[in-house]
Amino acid sequence: MDYRPFQSGDEQKIVELWNEVLIHDPINPVRFRNQVLLDANFDPEGLIVAVDQEKLIGVAFAVIRKLPMIRTELEKDTSWISFFFVKSGYERKGIGTELLDRVSGYAKRKGAEKIFFSSYAPNYFVPGIDEEHYPAGYGFLQKSGFRKLYSPVAMHRALTDYMYPEDVRNLKQVRESEGYTFGPVQDGDFYELIQFANEAFNPDWGRAIREGVLQGLEPSQIFVAKRDERVVGFALYGGYERIRERFGPFGVDPGEQGKGLGKILLHETLHSMRAKTLHGAWFLWTSEKSSAGHLYLKNGFKTFRTFHVMVKEL
Repeated sequence: MDYRPFQSGDEQKIVELWNEVLIHDPINPVRFRNQVLLDANFDPEGLIVAVDQEKLIGVAFAVIRKLPMIRTELEKDTSWISFFFVKSGYERKGIGTELLDRVSGYAKRKGAEKIFFSSYAPNYFVPGIDEEHYPAGYGFLQKSGFRKLYSPVAMHRALTDYMYPEDVRNLKQVRESEGYTFGPVQDGDFYELIQFANEAFNPDWGRAIREGVLQGLEPSQIFVAKRDERVVGFALYGGYERIRERFGPFGVDPGEQGKGLGKILLHETLHSMRAKTLHGAWFLWTSEKSSAGHLYLKNGFKTFRTFHVMVKEL
């Protein structure tokens, strides 16, 4: 048995083993290349493989920021495990523990004081561990000293029978009479929109907008709510990995909540998706108990997976 950092040629074997073990989350070589090997924070020293007589039988990957998400913030005390897995038949031999120890050691040497599974932005694959589909993985993390922080959910809504609700259409007219506007983003809005997403919500949201458009996202897929020419909310689809059915990010200025702006933006977006013949809308991350979670559930979305974000002090 040998443990070593990633080297050229491992990528295809990693994808093959990934699809053999993580059967609920298959990937392809292009996605692995784009989200791992081309990530600005990728370091081969953080991608450890276990090899048995030249056969790759286990992988773990930890990330440390080299490029800040915003300004100069590198989150130097934080690291993330983006994925780990061991080939069937090699479980309970200490391989997973050794891989986890090695990537944790890498993170600690780089100055990290805590390590998460697996809420790494921008290139996470899932928000956390899926206890239902990978109970052994969840138990392994717990035994390895990880504790659960919170449990985001993924939701989906079928659009095959979608119609723009009449009550939302009427609400939109009321808000427009009060001075609000709703519509696709204009080129001159991008600076304010990205700053709004960064500062009111999450720098990853601003990044998703900027990089999405640079990679071909149509501005017609980004909807903005304004009042007195000031951005107070937005919603979009197709911003992550150019997956058209993937909804979000989506947010309304906390000071403007309670007026139904989120409901209007949600349905403006769903209507646009249906007009482009999309049959569904989905996203990976919200809390069922949040205001956004309640909005989704009241408007036809259903939870289809639950994850646990885990953390361990180093």
